[in-house]
Amino acid sequence: MSRDRFSNELEMDDRGERIPFQGCGDSTEGTRAVGSDSPPVASGDGDRRPEIDGSARAYYLRDRTYLLRESEFTTLVEIGRFRVIDTNDLAEFGYAGDAKRMNREIRHLTQQGLVAVKSIKSAGRGTEGLLVLTKKAKRLILQSGRLPEGQAIYHGLVKPREARHDAALYRLYQKESARIESAGGRPIRVALDYELKRNLHRELAQLGAAGQSREARERVAGKQGLVLVNDKVQVPDLRLEYETSDHERGHIDLELATRNYRPRTLAQKAKAGFSIYAPREDASKLRRILDDTELTARILSL
Repeated sequence: MSRDRFSNELEMDDRGERIPFQGCGDSTEGTRAVGSDSPPVASGDGDRRPEIDGSARAYYLRDRTYLLRESEFTTLVEIGRFRVIDTNDLAEFGYAGDAKRMNREIRHLTQQGLVAVKSIKSAGRGTEGLLVLTKKAKRLILQSGRLPEGQAIYHGLVKPREARHDAALYRLYQKESARIESAGGRPIRVALDYELKRNLHRELAQLGAAGQSREARERVAGKQGLVLVNDKVQVPDLRLEYETSDHERGHIDLELATRNYRPRTLAQKAKAGFSIYAPREDASKLRRILDDTELTARILSL
């Protein structure tokens, strides 16, 4: 969703945290069961192993032990990476359409206080169930040592009014990941706009008053792979980092536009080079807007 009012006055979100991958060390807090050699959860690891292959492992957090199957831990990481995921999308992509199994595992995670289900009412769609991590789930993942290197993780909702839009980023990611994988590549990491804005703000703040100049903002934005359009740093909804079939690193910046986008905002996103997706019911209107601005960017249907 366009948050252009923050393009120069960058929003901060202290609910996200990224750390380098670390082993568990000798501490019992956050360690796995003895004998477990589970690797970090791979980005895009959406296919859950059959339950018969996934015996529960112990994760320790302070004075409590959590018994989780590998598929349940993968679900925690997946929700944390995107902050919020629609239950229908998680069933489709994360559990290969097995909604019963997903419901069973989500029930187990909520009973342990690791996942919260938020009900969001929307016109024409009834009530939707959205999944978010709790604070203790975020701590458990961080202390497990299994978070992919550099991957930020989030808990809770920051802006409930934008929850439906933000939840749709998971489906957007799945669609773009499928395209990358079909070309022989693989997704590595995702960065939400919260993380990109936080990094921009941090670097500009270190420059003090000099950080207010256009030159400084352009230089700092360039280091982050971003550009200025009409004197504003354009930040995508989602950045997907990937590796090509030739083992080269790359990234693609994705924007999920809606019918509420102003023509000027949509044009700025297109000029920034973002790949723009839209809900199927909004795509035609947005394509007409771009046609009127004589921009050649495509609007892809989600």
